[in-house]
This record gives sequence, C-alpha cells and structure tokens, in this order.
Amino acid sequence: MATPTVSAARTARLVGTLVPGRPAYQALADALRHAVADGRIAVGTRLPSERELTGALDVSRTTVTRAYEVLREAGYLASRRGSGSVATLPAASRRRGTGSLFPADPAEGVIDLTCAASRAPAGVIEAYERAVTRLPEFLCGAGYLTLGVPELREVIADRYAARGVPTEPDEVIVTSGAVAGLGVVLRALLGRGDRVVVENPTYPNTVDSLRRGGARLVPLAMDPDGWDVPEAARTVRAAGAAAAVLIPDFHNPTGALLAEDDRAVLARALRAAGTVPVVDETIAEVCLDHDGPLPRPFAAHDPRTISVGSSSKSHWGGLRTGWVRAPRTALPGLVEARVTTDLGAPVLEQLVLLELMRTSPGLTEERRQDLRASRDALVTTLRRVLPDLGFAVPAGGLSLWCELPDGVDATAVAVAAEDEGLLLAAGPRFSVAGGLDRWIRLPYVLDPATMTTAAERLARAVAVVADGAARPATSRRRPQGRPSRPLVA
Repeated sequence: MATPTVSAARTARLVGTLVPGRPAYQALADALRHAVADGRIAVGTRLPSERELTGALDVSRTTVTRAYEVLREAGYLASRRGSGSVATLPAASRRRGTGSLFPADPAEGVIDLTCAASRAPAGVIEAYERAVTRLPEFLCGAGYLTLGVPELREVIADRYAARGVPTEPDEVIVTSGAVAGLGVVLRALLGRGDRVVVENPTYPNTVDSLRRGGARLVPLAMDPDGWDVPEAARTVRAAGAAAAVLIPDFHNPTGALLAEDDRAVLARALRAAGTVPVVDETIAEVCLDHDGPLPRPFAAHDPRTISVGSSSKSHWGGLRTGWVRAPRTALPGLVEARVTTDLGAPVLEQLVLLELMRTSPGLTEERRQDLRASRDALVTTLRRVLPDLGFAVPAGGLSLWCELPDGVDATAVAVAAEDEGLLLAAGPRFSVAGGLDRWIRLPYVLDPATMTTAAERLARAVAVVADGAARPATSRRRPQGRPSRPLVA
C-alpha cells in the first residue's frame, strides 16, 4: 500500500500564520505537532518535502529543516527510506483512549455523556399498541422477514424520494439497527486486507467493525468545521480503496454538514477511483436549525452509493431497527451477507417504526425543540465556565466537538470528570490513527438543567487537569467483576 500523503497546500492551510515573537521554526513545529496530535494530519501520512513546504509557506529552507528536526526529536515525525518524513506519535500516547474508562452501570447521580442518543418521543406507547393489533396478520408465517416488512420498506423508500433520491421498496432492506446494517454492507463489499477510506475523526464502532473485518484503513482528515474537500478528493484518488465510509449528514462527532456542491465533487473523485461510497445516515434526520433546504442524500450524486440508516436517533434506540438502501444490483450480495448472522429484524418493532414514520418520518417538533433547548443550555454554560474551550455550534446532530485549551489532555480530563460524576468520551476514541488528544465529544441529549450541571462538572475537571492534579488513566481501579463500558453511540 502506498504511503498516504498530505499536500503542501493543505499543510500550509493547517499551519496558518506563524505566531510572531518567537523563532519561526519553533512556531512551525508547534503548528504541525498540533495538526498531528489532533488527527488533521493522520499518523502514517507523509508530510511535504522540505522544499515543497518552504515554497508553500514562503519561509526559509532552514526554518522547515529545523522544524522537522524538532518534530523528530519529540516523536511526531519519523524519517523512512523511500517514504520521506512520516507523521507519527510519541510511543506513550499511542494507546490513549482506545477503550472505555467507565463501569458498566453509572452510579446514582452520575451524568453519562458517552452515548449520543435521546429518550423516546411522545407517542411510542400508542405506536406499540397499534402495532400489536397488526401483529396477528404476520403470525401465520415463520417471522423471518429477511428483507423487512413490505409496508415499512415502502415508507422508507418514500422518505428517500422526498429527500431527493427516487427509491423503490425493492432497493431497501430493513436491518437490526445501523451497526448491524453496516456490518452487512462491509461483509458484502470487502475482503480481508482491502483498503477503506474513513473520515478522521469518526464514529468508533465503524472503525472497530472495519478492523475486525481485516480492512486496512486510510484516514481522510477532517478539520474541526468539516471537510477540506479538495484534499479529501485527493486522498480518495490516491488511496485505491474498495470503499469509503462517510458521514456527510451532521457528522459524528463534529456535527458538520457536507454541502451539496461538495458532495458532487467528492462523488466524482470516488467514481474516478472506483471506490464505493458507504454512507452512514444515522443522524441525517436530526436537523435542528439549518437555514434553507438540506443537501440531497449522497446517493443523488453517485448511484453506486450504499446508504445505512437507523431509527435510533430520529425516533428511539430501543427499537433496534435500521435499513440499508442500495442499488438493485447490490441487493443479492447484501442478502447473502446478512443471512450468515441475521435472518431479519423483529417484526413488532418494524411495525412500531412504521406507525412512527407515518406520523413523523424524522424528528418530531417536540424532540427538535427539546434538543435545541439542551444544546443551547450546554453552549451558554460552556461559554460562561470554560471560555477557552473551542467549538462550533452545529445546525444539527446530537453533540458538540470541543477543543480543550492547549496543554490539557482529553483522556486526563475524562478521568478527572469521572471523579466529578461525569462520564465523557475523549477524542482518541474517535481517532482512526491516534491523536485527537485535546478533543472531547459532548452530546446534548439530556434535559437543559442536566446539561448545565454537566458543563459545570467539566469545568472543574479541566481545572484539575490544568493544575496538574489529575490522576493518570492507568491509576483508575474498577470494582472486581465489573466490565468496562463500551462507547455505543
């Protein structure tokens, strides 16, 4: 596999204007170190040559040479024969955040922000009652509806058509949630050792699924506010990947929304590379206050797209019901991959989702207002108690992607926050190739008063770490026999 590269132009954009009042080489080294640590330059990526970066930054060759030397000494750059200067991480930071810090069941009074999912909306009980009245008509069969309840497939297809992609019911398979659906798609598309482009940061369960399947991951670096589309297209063209797993709709964890024109650009690059887009649309319906029409689904720009959706964010995670939308030609392979592990989603829950989607295909207005209120409470409190915390307020999705002050480690903050009664997901958990040590994800899925309390507890945890009083993550001791808590959403 060819070593991935970052262009001189993107590197210059990441560096920005060098901080005055200090040696230029040191300012350049610090800027590049932050870019590697935060995942914007993925570990294993070849940096531009000294000559290329000298021209892109309009600095002296000596400045770049000395900056690269500083990075090598600090463990952020390695020189490899035939590969030039490659981004790496100090050995001590490579395993940070790779697992959970938390017990399986939070104690009373603990605020759990490791899961970006909300409560069930009003009307779920009534939907179950109506679904039960429909259930007898399915009891005469075996109950293994491998493709799904036909009426639910029709409603899902109609929703895609309303969003801008004409879809027939026979292009939809109902699955046992998005994670199960993604697993079906990956088994159908990939063989062990195949390359897959994955956004960095991204949803952790996606990375875990790909690695268990033996895929070789090619990070597509994202900025805090979304995609550098020209660089993303360049990464896709150079990767030679079988598939690209993307979250263009209120991306998890950044909340970014890929614009319509940018979807077209990225789709062209994927077609040219022969790379199949696998698009996670789990959060596509969680629009809170986006101005104007939403971008059409990625499949509108590339008909080869395989889309994975779910009711977990738009309706309720307890339904454990999702779907895959794919071209007809891909359906036989998907069904074959599915039946090896899963013969069909529960019929009753499919009927419940059918009732809910007929009432509201996405978020109900009540849930939208609730999420806005919780987001706004979190944002207001963070700006008051943690003014140095960096974040953009997303127009949709379920979480803030927050940059901690310089020198404050996210994993240490997560440990200190647990002592304050707050469970957090540190940035390294969302990383494809290490880094993201100064980032945390804060879901705003609890009520406004609880979000306010969570922000105040976070501020105390950050203060503890900034003062150097935090215990290292390795010092935490779990009660005997208590499993670690997985990050599930």
